[in-house]
Amino acid sequence: MSYTNAEGRTDLLDALGEATDHLSRALAQLGVAYEALDEAAGDRMEERLFRPVQAAYGRAKRTHSEFAARHGLDGREFAAAPETGRHAGARAAIEHAGDELRLADDELGALQDSMLPVEVGDAEVRAGLSAVRELIAPLGGQAHELIRTLGR
Repeated sequence: MSYTNAEGRTDLLDALGEATDHLSRALAQLGVAYEALDEAAGDRMEERLFRPVQAAYGRAKRTHSEFAARHGLDGREFAAAPETGRHAGARAAIEHAGDELRLADDELGALQDSMLPVEVGDAEVRAGLSAVRELIAPLGGQAHELIRTLGR
């Protein structure tokens, strides 16, 4: 059985959806961390992590929906991930957010490496994937630095 463009586009949307779900879970964990931090640390975390993750999440959702619309495919709604792990504290929540960011980046990297965006995609989806990865690339280091300096 041959692989069709429609199947490839569906696979691309599924992979992008998985990465977007990881970004949603990262946002939820950062919300948990914010609630556990003092005002100054919360403001630093919001500026260095939350806002960039929120921007990446928005770009990923937009890339997903616009690609689906351009190719007549069913898009999907992305529900906010529940905030879990409140008892674990800010450090653990930021670490979990970092894990979700790595998973999102891994998913997007594998998608780009698969050549699906070239074979069945278009320039807009390739640009969207690249933009999301650029937004999240520095965030692992930002999370590590923030964790290192908590309580100082």
